[in-house]
Amino acid sequence: MVAGGLRGATVIDALDTLYIMELEEEFQEAKQWVEKSFDLNVNGEASLFEVNIRYIGGLLATYYLTGEEVFKSKALELGEKLLPAFNTPTGIPRGVINLGSGMSWSWGWASAGSSILAEFGTLHLEFLHLSELSGNPVFAEKASEKKTPSLGSSGSASSSSWGVSPAVMNIRRVLSRVEKPQGLYPNFLSPVTGSWVQRSSCSLYIMNLKLFPGFPTTDHVSIGGLGDSFYEYLIKSWLMSDKKDSEAKKMYDDALEAIEKHLVKKSAGGLTYIAEWRGGILDHKMGHLACFSGGMIALGAEHAAQDRRQRHRELAAEITSTCHESYARSDTKLGPEAFRFDAGSEAMATRLSERYYILRPEVVESYMYLWRLTHDPKYRHWGWEVVQALEKHCRVEAGFSGIRDVYTTTPLHDNMQQSFFLAETLKYLYLLFCEDDVLSLEDWVFNTEAHPLPINHTDFRAAVQP
Repeated sequence: MVAGGLRGATVIDALDTLYIMELEEEFQEAKQWVEKSFDLNVNGEASLFEVNIRYIGGLLATYYLTGEEVFKSKALELGEKLLPAFNTPTGIPRGVINLGSGMSWSWGWASAGSSILAEFGTLHLEFLHLSELSGNPVFAEKASEKKTPSLGSSGSASSSSWGVSPAVMNIRRVLSRVEKPQGLYPNFLSPVTGSWVQRSSCSLYIMNLKLFPGFPTTDHVSIGGLGDSFYEYLIKSWLMSDKKDSEAKKMYDDALEAIEKHLVKKSAGGLTYIAEWRGGILDHKMGHLACFSGGMIALGAEHAAQDRRQRHRELAAEITSTCHESYARSDTKLGPEAFRFDAGSEAMATRLSERYYILRPEVVESYMYLWRLTHDPKYRHWGWEVVQALEKHCRVEAGFSGIRDVYTTTPLHDNMQQSFFLAETLKYLYLLFCEDDVLSLEDWVFNTEAHPLPINHTDFRAAVQP
């Protein structure tokens, strides 16, 4: 369940990819669908996070690339439908919302009605742009008494208005008040109390204190699923503000320092990886989702303090190399959903339930960033290996399909093309082989669905013209 009755996830997610690739006929067809068939008057349950990153992110990016008002108006209209999710005692939004009634609730599988770090922590980029483009404080007032500065008469944000939307600023206030065990952010937070949700049993709690005094007793700390894009949006919020959002930068620096200290490990075979904290012990695995972190750390390293810069560059390259190994060690040369470093196995899935590949983008995302920042040709070489593997194992008559087992040369298809394949995987591969001035990292940040949003100084209508 992603869209709650909204249609066209693949169309909206692919809009900016079509435009950037100069596929004019296909882009015009997609634009026409948005104008005539994209109906927002639906009554269904939707993921706040997915609607934000896929739909709102895709519409905003396409507006900034083209300047065409239809994309802006649809983004603002859809944004308003998400606001009731913020009506909680803390202002931390719940994860699920009915787009028709406005009722919201937490995921049934989430600990004790909690909200998810990667979900409520991945709103900042898009909601700031919604506030700026609308000049309407409604996006802020749902979560805070503060007002968002309005737009200038030109319709673009004045230099003084590029502050932080109070809606997302409120999320930061909650996170600043709550204790971060050893500087780490657990994945589950109560939208009622603003505290981390804990489920550890008494015996496990005691074991935690004996083995790892001071460490969190919450169930899960991860740079992969449930945590990932929260960290990404900290450094990107700072970059999008033209390096004015110093609070975001400090939160990122502090979080990365804690991750380095407690979660970054090196295998017996010399592979660097980021472990997960799960119920009191380190789980020596990385999910494919965590492979975005090589690119994130590389991006942050360019702006790190002198004493950290080289160390972070090396860490980014090592993590990206480890994620490449997860591809290189499979029979299809595509990576599994998760890979482990235990029982003599390194960078390989050891459980049947983790052997699949669903066209995920995170590894090629890091290749793109590392190429742009180092111009080491190995990243393009690795990217081309992925292109060849996709063509060989995932291409089907109607498009591309995920596969159920990366460790067989005759894999079964899952008969599904995820919308993020067009939004992210293909876009990052395309940009990997483009010149650096196509969506320059100096002028754009990518949301977690690879939709480009302009940095404060960007003249967005002139920044990208096919």
